Amino acid sequence: MMKKTFLLLALLPLMAVAQVKIPKGANRFIYWQIEYGEQNDTTVITVECNPDGSILILTPEPEGKKIPGYCQTVTSADYAADSITVTATYPDSTYYYRTGFSRNDLEWKHDGNRHITSVNSNTLEFEMDEKAPINVNPLPYYGLNKGVLRSFTRNGQKRLMLAKAEKNKSLEFSIKNPKSARRVTPRELDRIMKERLVVTTRIFDHEQICWGKKNDHVKGYAAVPFDTVLHYAGGTLILKKVKLPRLPHHYQHFVEIHQQSNGDAYDRTGSLFIVTPGFFEGINQHPDSLPTFVGRDGQRYQGMISQTGYDAPLELVRFFTPFGVGHFNDRMKGYGIDWRDETYYRQEITDLYHFDDDVVIGAWIGNYDGGGHIVTVDIKSYPNDYTIPEDNTEESGFALPLFNTCNVLEMAGQNYGKLFATDSLTVIFKLYPETNSAKLRYISTGHGGWGEGDEFVPKQNTILIDGKVAFTHTPWREDCGCYRDLNPVSGNFWNGLSSSDFSRSGWCPGTATQPIYFDLSPWADGREHTLTVAIPQGKPVEGMFSHWAVSGVLIVEY
Repeated sequence: MMKKTFLLLALLPLMAVAQVKIPKGANRFIYWQIEYGEQNDTTVITVECNPDGSILILTPEPEGKKIPGYCQTVTSADYAADSITVTATYPDSTYYYRTGFSRNDLEWKHDGNRHITSVNSNTLEFEMDEKAPINVNPLPYYGLNKGVLRSFTRNGQKRLMLAKAEKNKSLEFSIKNPKSARRVTPRELDRIMKERLVVTTRIFDHEQICWGKKNDHVKGYAAVPFDTVLHYAGGTLILKKVKLPRLPHHYQHFVEIHQQSNGDAYDRTGSLFIVTPGFFEGINQHPDSLPTFVGRDGQRYQGMISQTGYDAPLELVRFFTPFGVGHFNDRMKGYGIDWRDETYYRQEITDLYHFDDDVVIGAWIGNYDGGGHIVTVDIKSYPNDYTIPEDNTEESGFALPLFNTCNVLEMAGQNYGKLFATDSLTVIFKLYPETNSAKLRYISTGHGGWGEGDEFVPKQNTILIDGKVAFTHTPWREDCGCYRDLNPVSGNFWNGLSSSDFSRSGWCPGTATQPIYFDLSPWADGREHTLTVAIPQGKPVEGMFSHWAVSGVLIVEY
């Protein structure tokens, strides 16, 4: 494939000099479509011509087994009617088509056979052979319908060029849309084709996370029922076992979360995570049943550090609810702000997508409100190729949780991550030399909701490997004021600021915290190493304490 691509690209400059001759009666035109990306790839577009002057534009079928949602598309253009039709045919025998017209809103500069315009800040140049006795343009929607397109250039780079013109006596075609075909607008067809390529797994559908529900109980991790929402920690934690689709490795995966207040007025910590079998026992029984260590402060910290036979929960997304979005919007009219209806979080998790088919996913929002919050959660998977590779079953790496002090069992008695005042957090890891890359996916947010609490004071996080400083990071957000329209009942002050405007340690009310990555490849030597997290946590004040919610996942690629 790469050799073929290289040869094709190597010939392109020659073709640019020696233009393709168009024989008399030519009715088939072949174009090379040149794509510049991680892999230089050249595909072919074929234009077939009808005696009535209409053209059919064909792109090659990708070789191999097709991904879910793939469809065949055919484009035809009737120059006389200035009409362009795209037909999409799916394997399940559903059809869509749309009819549109060439654009008439473009401003053109003409220089002989060169025609130049601009679309969305992109400079487009069309080289047309207007002396040709036939009209052929595989890009008819731009409205250049006279002559044969020889090359198309965008921003100085050739994207399309004529490779061959020939006469085919047996060529016959006609476009007939099946009676079952549904006619849609151009934008609708574009949306349908894209949406059908996306694989959506609904995790939670308008589920309530609140205080006051009875805890569920099952006989163990293996007994968790599929597609059933379970409630724990008084209803502040919900779980669901789902079957995630096995997809080619070229897919990208995103979590989408929609959240509204259902009565709770405050900014709360939330987390979406994979429930490991060991951690489920602490959910199903009590946090004290989890592996626990006693800090120098004499307090017990349950289930926060992975060890032999136990994995901490694997955090996918750390998010923070704003002050009362949705539920309190009507109450706070008159401030000159159009409050948003909900909070929307979207975060890529491709590097974490190394799960078995069956996983238990948990969602937590810490609150003691009877109405609480409403959440909808999806995992959406987007392809980067139209086919499924033959080696798709080969695993390319793994994601292993190392630690997680985000106390999702807070309302069941799990301690806060306030150990950093007197201790550091240490785990053991081992990486082998055949590892291509290894990194730590690190999320850190500081808490302590008063003026000198760690929520409002920048604190450097230090990561040590084998006792030596390897990385430092200070989690801090200074853009919280951008999310004012998500916070209808945020506290307002005399000077015009709102409490939701204040900068915070790695988060804002209404945002998801972005993970930070640290390269661990230098320690891929087959030996055990210690990884230590140290944070200068602030001291308690009048019964109030600071704490840190940190999570770390080891991501390895072979």
